[in-house]
Amino acid sequence: MGYWLFKSEPDSYSFADLVRDGTTGWNGVRNFQARNFLRDAIRAGDGVLFYHSSTDPAAVVGIAEVVEAGHPDPSAFDPKSDYHDPKSKPDAPTWFQVTIKPVRAVDPPLTLARLREVPALAGMELLRKGSRLSVQPVSEGEWKAIQELAGIKPAKKSRKG
Repeated sequence: MGYWLFKSEPDSYSFADLVRDGTTGWNGVRNFQARNFLRDAIRAGDGVLFYHSSTDPAAVVGIAEVVEAGHPDPSAFDPKSDYHDPKSKPDAPTWFQVTIKPVRAVDPPLTLARLREVPALAGMELLRKGSRLSVQPVSEGEWKAIQELAGIKPAKKSRKG
């Protein structure tokens, strides 16, 4: 299982929108490094920190789960989309998306300032100076630290037999 942080501006698509919609394709990503994560690394079952960026305060506001691994981003083929890319073709796609579903809100949200106070998160990509990547990996240790900060207890594994 992998862990990721997905950034979204809440005026564009918020965690509340994801809850309302039930699932969404994480489309419109037009950075090659982030695209490579979406295409090659993110798998169904992976955990996602849903992060509201470009807002005050920026914060982790929810937990989501990947329900479908990388597949072509249909917005690249739609001339009416803000994310249309005429060079991307259905038989040779340039851009990819994954599908996610909400798991739970993080309430209260974990602000960027709060995350910066946690020693276990010192190496987190989000906290690096100049980091702007909209899809980024999160280590298992960082995931656990954020779950703990959010007051989320790890799921108990059932024992059979």
